[in-house]
Amino acid sequence: MDALDKALFTAAQTRFQEVDSVSGTIEAGFGLGPTFNGNSCAMCHVQPAIGGSSPFVNPQVANNFAHLDGASNPVDLSQILSLNGPVREVRFIHNSDGTLDGGVHDLFTIAGRTDAPGCTLAQPNFDAQLANNNAIFRIPTAVFGLGLVEFTPDATLQNNLTATAAQRAALGIGGVFNTSGNDGTITRFGWKAQNKSLLMFAGEAYNVELGVSNELFPNERFPSGTPASVILNSTFNATPEDSTNVLILTPSGSPASDYSSDIVNFATFGRMSAPPVPTTSTPSQLNGQAVFASVGCALCHSPTLTTSEALYPALSNLSYHPFSDFALHHMGNGLADGITQGQAGPDQFRTAPLWGLGQRIFFLHDGRAQNLLQAIAAHASPGSESNQVIQNFNALPPGAQQDLLNFLRSL
Repeated sequence: MDALDKALFTAAQTRFQEVDSVSGTIEAGFGLGPTFNGNSCAMCHVQPAIGGSSPFVNPQVANNFAHLDGASNPVDLSQILSLNGPVREVRFIHNSDGTLDGGVHDLFTIAGRTDAPGCTLAQPNFDAQLANNNAIFRIPTAVFGLGLVEFTPDATLQNNLTATAAQRAALGIGGVFNTSGNDGTITRFGWKAQNKSLLMFAGEAYNVELGVSNELFPNERFPSGTPASVILNSTFNATPEDSTNVLILTPSGSPASDYSSDIVNFATFGRMSAPPVPTTSTPSQLNGQAVFASVGCALCHSPTLTTSEALYPALSNLSYHPFSDFALHHMGNGLADGITQGQAGPDQFRTAPLWGLGQRIFFLHDGRAQNLLQAIAAHASPGSESNQVIQNFNALPPGAQQDLLNFLRSL
């Protein structure tokens, strides 16, 4: 990267860490709410460094978001969040009329906050949804190295999947791509590969997780059925709250960052972030790498992909090691969340990239596993494409299993 690129990355990273309040009177950023799960991108994406995944201590609990700055959220969230558990969002499977929902229902509202006078917006009844088995959880995914993923051509992904078709079929493994309903191209970001680009990923997250309206999602987001009077009393800013900046009051050193909206900066940060670097070197790790391939793990967790000509020369025509095919696979009853997103059905998930696995604390889409053996075991259940691979793993002698785990921890 040249000096301009480095200045842009540094400024974008700073914007990624900005903390939001409702109107910018408490924290520098503004636009928080009316509902939200956190008040900063870096709050969730922080392990092992800014841009990573959920940290050891859950800031949703540690920072007391339910009552931060005077907030009056009364609902007990102990069934969802814990101090030493993962950062989570909640989605409801069905609406009250039985139709499919699938959307995020934020944990907190701005009601009672000192910078939201008059807001009375209530939290959803999470206890009732949990009791009805109608609520599922998701945890943050890391953004490291995502520019490489974005600059990988559709044809490369398709050819990679085709190249292993016979081997996958022999083990009962399928694989299809989620695609854009508008142009038919492959979508690849998110637990179900539901987002096409890093900009879309950032814009949706800013609107959904922090409640900040932006140029991609320009409207304030209220729960369905919220009375008009409550909406009026819970709206404090003109929309979109995040937009292209015409006036620069505090230059950052990067004009590109300064004039760009927050979501463009967020996408830029992910796009320019370096990928995790594997440390595979010991005899055990190297043997584990061979075992990883021999039992069939590498048929979905593809070790190597290659980018095309990219905006940034450093990312052009580069081989990288995500350990994912970015395709959707049926994961069976055990992991099914009942949510449909694009072509991804109730038990389908994008192959989770394994790069950076050695620095993660929580595993699987909802963070239910806190060690790799639990995560591996959860891949097997009725209807899962992983069943034969897990049988192969279970048949390994203990030493070979440990080698494979050591390899995974080196990624």
